Amino acid sequence: MNDPVNRTMLLVDIEKFSDRDDVEQAFLRRMLYDVVDRTMERAGIDETRRLRADQGDSVMEFIDPNVPVPQVLRSVISELPAQLKAVNRMASSAAQMRLRAVVASGFIALDERGIWVGSDLNHACRLLDADLLRAALRERPGDVALCVSQSVWTGIVRHHHLGIPAEEFHEVTLASKNGPLPAWLLGPVPASGQAAVTPGAAGPAPTPAPGASGERPGPAGGTEAGPSGGGSASTSAPAPAPAPAPAPAPAPAAQPPAGIHFTGGAPVFGGGLVMGNQHGVSGGRVDGDVVLGSVGGPPRPGRTPNGSAAGGHAPGVDTPEQDGPSPDGRQTPGSGEAGPR
Repeated sequence: MNDPVNRTMLLVDIEKFSDRDDVEQAFLRRMLYDVVDRTMERAGIDETRRLRADQGDSVMEFIDPNVPVPQVLRSVISELPAQLKAVNRMASSAAQMRLRAVVASGFIALDERGIWVGSDLNHACRLLDADLLRAALRERPGDVALCVSQSVWTGIVRHHHLGIPAEEFHEVTLASKNGPLPAWLLGPVPASGQAAVTPGAAGPAPTPAPGASGERPGPAGGTEAGPSGGGSASTSAPAPAPAPAPAPAPAPAAQPPAGIHFTGGAPVFGGGLVMGNQHGVSGGRVDGDVVLGSVGGPPRPGRTPNGSAAGGHAPGVDTPEQDGPSPDGRQTPGSGEAGPR
């Protein structure tokens, strides 16, 4: 392989070339050669100052480094569309031709079989074949879509040389099988096709929370590595969420003081009733033993051991003979003998 040499590269490709039949393809190739030759002649570049590589539906021109790059670029921007328009005017509708073009620069070498090789050439070919450049040609009314490499933009276009409208170039990033490629597209960026991305447009990557491992839940309860790449696959189920705190128990209702309390009505007791001092029962019916006063202690003066007053009657309680019948025929409270009937 020969030593690499520096060249300005012009690559031109025919749109939808493979959709044509053999006769149309042969005619389009002749038209392409004619358009490129006239464009180079208008730039003052004859055949002795350039080499050509035929790629079937495209051609590659390797231009002598002594030819100023602005001279080449001005001719591609202005003369290439004009020459193409002149040819299409004389062609039938089936032979209309539209072109994608790339201007780049770099080092190339000729191998033992006469094939031009080099990474800079590969880069230019990736730009020519990019989906965004195809979409740009498809969506615009003109017949040419042009982009330049990053090196041509930096060294030539951005300096606003005469006849080179730098303000009409837009920075884009083109996807390729070798990764994203920076380039500059002449004219509007297409709305369809691969989205254009400029540096910083996507914003910074999200920052993981402190202490986070950078993992996110994976399928079937596993985990997979997150942006940090430090996670590993796992089949263990995630830790269950903590159970909610139980609601506080309602405060207990205030309890009444010890004893028996009535809120209305006549009390009825069955069995024995024993109460402490200073309790009495009135207005109700009492069945069973009723003991009023202390229980279990020595008998109070004037009382028998069973709690009755001397003479067989409790103080303040009339005997049955002294009680008269009540108006409604019922016995008055306290009447009758103590004990079961």
